[in-house]
Amino acid sequence: MSLTSALGIAQRSLLNTARQTSVVSQNITNAQNPDYSRRSAVLVRTAPGATALTIQRSTNAALFRNNLAALSSYNAQSTLLTGIDNLTLQVNGVENARSASTLIGKLQEALQSYATTPSNENLAENTVEAARQLANALNNGTDAIQTFRSQIDQDISVSVARLNDLLSQFQAANNTIIHATQAGTDASDALDQRDSLLKQIAELVPVSTISRANNDMVITTASGVTLFESVPRSVTFTPVQSYSASAAGNAILIDGVPLGSGNGANTSADGSLAAMLQLRDTVAGTMQSQLDEIARGLIVSFAETDPSGAGLLPDMAGLFTWPGGPDLPADATISTGLAGLIAINPAVDTASGGDVRLLRDGGINGAAYVANASGGASYSDLLFRYSERLDAPIGFDPAAGLDVNASITNFAGSAISWLELSRQQATDASEVKSALMLRTSAALSNETGVNIDEEMALLLDLEHSYQASARLISAVDDMLSTLLAAVQ
Repeated sequence: MSLTSALGIAQRSLLNTARQTSVVSQNITNAQNPDYSRRSAVLVRTAPGATALTIQRSTNAALFRNNLAALSSYNAQSTLLTGIDNLTLQVNGVENARSASTLIGKLQEALQSYATTPSNENLAENTVEAARQLANALNNGTDAIQTFRSQIDQDISVSVARLNDLLSQFQAANNTIIHATQAGTDASDALDQRDSLLKQIAELVPVSTISRANNDMVITTASGVTLFESVPRSVTFTPVQSYSASAAGNAILIDGVPLGSGNGANTSADGSLAAMLQLRDTVAGTMQSQLDEIARGLIVSFAETDPSGAGLLPDMAGLFTWPGGPDLPADATISTGLAGLIAINPAVDTASGGDVRLLRDGGINGAAYVANASGGASYSDLLFRYSERLDAPIGFDPAAGLDVNASITNFAGSAISWLELSRQQATDASEVKSALMLRTSAALSNETGVNIDEEMALLLDLEHSYQASARLISAVDDMLSTLLAAVQ
């Protein structure tokens, strides 16, 4: 080997070492970046030396797909749990202080106190006030649920806008990757960016990817609807600004296809958008139905009946009424929005010019319904009867998701239990899905992330390689100096 060849080998070795050192330095700099994949400078040996040909990026397609699926599942569950927590607080208050179940209990206590001293008009006023608080709680609960649905719509609108923006960014990154691959240049940074965007997209909707020539990628939802193929597909949503109990929300359309919502407390949804739909339509809708059935049960339980017991007179709305009064709502059928319409009957409301004693004596719907015909101040049969009706089974609509044959007291308690059970199941599922997400993320990081210890060890090896090349150059320099001196 000539001295010139030896000098060339040493120079190429220094160049390769410098490039490898740059790659290792980049790895160390991005060690804490979860969206960074480790780079490796790949060398091939060619006479008369070694040349760095490419920069390879660490990947594991199977682990990455699993991580995307875990991200989608966890974000859906987390969104559902947060929504249930917020809805519970807004409707029922802290520790269910404003719940219908709690206030029905207080109304029953007031009724029993009044029944033991039926001549005490202060106790009569207390009973009507307890009923008023219960009606107001149902009204406010309906308002809270519909406000919650409106807020969910706004959140969906923001998330859909974000999804469209992410797909636009994905297009730019994908085009960069295609051009770099065609030109034979390093596309690692763009690949990192594209993977990062995929993770963010997966948080909103479940994704499946298809790789094509030149590292081109197609994105579909888990159900096969195309999200991106060369260009982003349109994702659209029109929010409802103000909800009523009977108003239906609009669908999220991906390339014209509606996105499905999740089901169950351990939600089947993947991605936060499907979980938001579940909160808006299923969870909030079921809670509204339960409140409507509680309102109907109260109207029925306090209805005035024929005092003779012959059943010649129709049952009429009593202490509680509604816009359809004095008729009663249909039996065992949800009257949509009834909880927002229930009110105290003006006939017993002193603030509206009513007579509170009608609750004790009957006659809210006229003289024919008077039960205390003698006008005795100690009459309490009707009050005890109302209290007993609160514990008597009536029929409920199965669409409310609770018992179809229960007392209004038990039904309202079951509504609390249903919500608490849903919250507990959602919490447990969230913990499981969080653990799965963390495990898949850790496994992916172990495969494709940066290990500082390994990189530092590689730096030491590169330092030794640099020193060896430097010594070779020094030796060649000495030999050339000696040769030139001999020639002179």
